[in-house]
Amino acid sequence: MQPTPEEDAVNSAESTAATPADPDRVLRKRHGNGPLFFVIGTIFAIATSIGWGYSVMSYSGLSGSVYHQVVSYDAGSADEASITFEVNSRDGAECLITALDEQHVEVGQERLEVEEGNRMATTTVETIRQASTVEIASCREQGSQD
Repeated sequence: MQPTPEEDAVNSAESTAATPADPDRVLRKRHGNGPLFFVIGTIFAIATSIGWGYSVMSYSGLSGSVYHQVVSYDAGSADEASITFEVNSRDGAECLITALDEQHVEVGQERLEVEEGNRMATTTVETIRQASTVEIASCREQGSQD
């Protein structure tokens, strides 16, 4: 049976689609005709870079928080312990120092205000019994007091 003219046109269109004359036409159809893929990728890369930078700044203390590090401590006495530490703050800091015994129970506490900049501070904490360690519980930035 002979194909009708409509079937002949459909078969002709299918055969030309199967073997295109322009190979770039196939790539454009597969990857899209516009730069949408690259725009979305660029926006994602920028958002990821900003998020990563913010997390690194927050983690390392560059976003305005106080940096502190214990240099040494001495808990040789039953009624006092001393600590030397370094503090770096923009507007001054208030630090809370705690002394702990062998069971990690707090046996003494002291608050110390430190001036702005990179400073070394030493303080003594009175204890109710022998301490085994002295640590900085927290250091926070001092707000401007008008």
